[in-house]
Amino acid sequence: MPKKKRKANVTKQASGFHFATSSNIEFLNADHWDKVTENSSVFLSRRYLTSAQHEFTDEVLRDFALVYDADEPVAAITTQTFNVTGPQLVGTDSTKPQDLPEQWKRKSLSLLKRRIMICGNVHTWGPHGIAIAEGHDQQKIWHGIADCLYRIRRANRLHGQVDYVIIKDLLESDQLDATPLKPFRYRSLETEPNMVLALNPQWQSMDDYLSSLTKRYRAAARKVMKPFTAPNLSISPIENIGSEAEKIQELYEAVAAKADICLFKLSVKTLPRTAEALGENFVTIGIREDGILIGFVTVIRDGETAIGFYLGMDYAANARLPVYHALLLSVVEQAIRWQCKNISFGRTALDAKSRLGCKPENVHVWVRHRVPVLNFVVQQILKNVNHDEPPERNPFKDAS
Repeated sequence: MPKKKRKANVTKQASGFHFATSSNIEFLNADHWDKVTENSSVFLSRRYLTSAQHEFTDEVLRDFALVYDADEPVAAITTQTFNVTGPQLVGTDSTKPQDLPEQWKRKSLSLLKRRIMICGNVHTWGPHGIAIAEGHDQQKIWHGIADCLYRIRRANRLHGQVDYVIIKDLLESDQLDATPLKPFRYRSLETEPNMVLALNPQWQSMDDYLSSLTKRYRAAARKVMKPFTAPNLSISPIENIGSEAEKIQELYEAVAAKADICLFKLSVKTLPRTAEALGENFVTIGIREDGILIGFVTVIRDGETAIGFYLGMDYAANARLPVYHALLLSVVEQAIRWQCKNISFGRTALDAKSRLGCKPENVHVWVRHRVPVLNFVVQQILKNVNHDEPPERNPFKDAS
């Protein structure tokens, strides 16, 4: 009886794609990069990547790649590789309730004291690591992406052996479907949700937004805004954030110090450099008391989405004034001014953002360990690191 032919293992076959990789985005073909990323996030644009690629060069190894099908560029990839340690992964705020005993959580996370290659951006949230050109077969191209990530990882072994490859963050609303990565032993894991506010196209001003709220939530918003009508207080764009970079950094670090996870803090040059690169698509809104900056928030226009990016504040001032909530409302106002379709507020302060009308959007990362047998262990460990669920709330009059 003839032997049954064994099915070829796709993970042990070359993809058939070609690759161009570099540690500097400027060394790759600019026209090809722009063609692939033209409908992707601003965080995959050359103007952003060029400005950011020299950040944290002592800690972060960056790689950029183009994937070609014959001579046609079909995908663009950015990666960041670095070491992580336990203190970077577990926050120090002991006042928060834990679903697992604290020592169990810390023991689990200690297993992640390894070298990680992130396909994406450690300082942003969203699918900022991969772009696939429109009109091409995603199923086929993901094989090329997996091949390219393997090659980058192997090429960087002189810097240290990579233990985990993480593709972050694939959003529920995004067109990228990484399911074809499963044969390559990548595993999908749900992370904290992204809080998203859908903007009614009929809102032409902040008053329109406020009018759409129920009486209770409208009153709460007006209560937040009322103190800032005082003559010694103001909320307005900061025209030149470079001139106030030191104060902005001080306020940012006050917030970063309270974060559960902060792998790498921004430098004093990060936001001014980003503002210069993104131009009219980057706005910094500041709150001042007696002329002194007590809070700021940065807002980025990413296509039809406004991103409430980094913020900072004086916590002593916030104890007297609703600085944080005023900053959130200022993001809403800026997004309406830009006529965006939605606002991405990220993963923190779920309750406060739900009061604005935000809804959670599922976010997944895809993780692969270099030792295949450990992939299942990694999946189970990360499942034990629970996250808060946002409250179900709809502050709008037309809530069903």
